[in-house]
Amino acid sequence: MRRLLPLLLVPGLALLLAAAWATGQATQDDAKAMAIKAATYLTSVGPEKAFPEFNAKDGPWHDRELYVVALDGNGVMVVNGALPGMIGKPMLTLKDVNGKEFNREMVEIKEQGWVRFTWRNPLTNAMQLKAQYMVRVGEYVVGVGAYVDKPAD
Repeated sequence: MRRLLPLLLVPGLALLLAAAWATGQATQDDAKAMAIKAATYLTSVGPEKAFPEFNAKDGPWHDRELYVVALDGNGVMVVNGALPGMIGKPMLTLKDVNGKEFNREMVEIKEQGWVRFTWRNPLTNAMQLKAQYMVRVGEYVVGVGAYVDKPAD
């Protein structure tokens, strides 16, 4: 019986860990909700107050692998909750590993919508498909993305 117990525990533990990780990963619905919330906040308080709060690592705008990004109309990164070194830099021609200029697509959003590209997941450090929901707020587009296996429409 003592030899059988480890054989029974290992698969059970593996299933529990997999379930815990799956429930902890953000969804596209989570990303969309946070993007809309960030856009509403930006509209109500303006960029001078919202942008520093979006960038604050210990603030409410970080949840698991979710964080806020924003670009101005020229493609300059004005918010990046994960990579602050990108702030203030022109990002229009930045390409993902597949050669897609995803920031150009973001800047072209007229009202709101999804942009899909491949990016490094900050929790796993693996390159992964990311579905980012972007919302236009005046001269800015603000968004939040979730890492996914298959993007929803």
